[in-house]
Amino acid sequence: MTALTRRQTLLLTAAAVIGSLALPGSAFAQVDPAAQVVQGFYDALVAQMKKGGAAKPRYDLFRPAVAKAFDLPGMTAVAVGPTWASLSAGDQKALTDAFERMTVANYVKNFDKFGGEVFTVDPTAVPRGAEKLIRSKLVSGKESIPFNYRMRQVNGDWKVFDIFLNGNISQMAQKRSDFASTLASAGPQGLAKRLNALADQELS
Repeated sequence: MTALTRRQTLLLTAAAVIGSLALPGSAFAQVDPAAQVVQGFYDALVAQMKKGGAAKPRYDLFRPAVAKAFDLPGMTAVAVGPTWASLSAGDQKALTDAFERMTVANYVKNFDKFGGEVFTVDPTAVPRGAEKLIRSKLVSGKESIPFNYRMRQVNGDWKVFDIFLNGNISQMAQKRSDFASTLASAGPQGLAKRLNALADQELS
């Protein structure tokens, strides 16, 4: 092969690569990074649904996906409320760990088998200042349920910070209301104990 031929080959290859990147049908390039996080979470959720069977193996399969997609410390802090800042590091960790266990167990309990459900994710994001809103739907038979995800960046990665059930009901607001009485009566240790007990119940 002559030097001229090699150069022509390199130019043709570069043109082909540039052309492929410019194609409007390149779906991956058009998907917002925050939407990719939600899609990855759904893929893992469906995988554990298809696995079926006992809850504990599905919990172990699904737990890493929740840890990857969710800002668990941030969500726990919001659910606990203003007293979070005054808690010891040990109490904060115990609550975050319990919140994670409860979150994963709740998904495992409520999505325990696969029946042809389809999760759709809008590839575009709705900007909200430094945050983004990702819109999605669960389609099961004739039923379509919207789930919108409030996303923010944590150490450069997009993470779920809140979930709006039916499109507009803040899960974090619900949990803060639910946790308040236990936190007031039993303190952070009592709340962590309660969350772990709820997780155990879901996995039994």
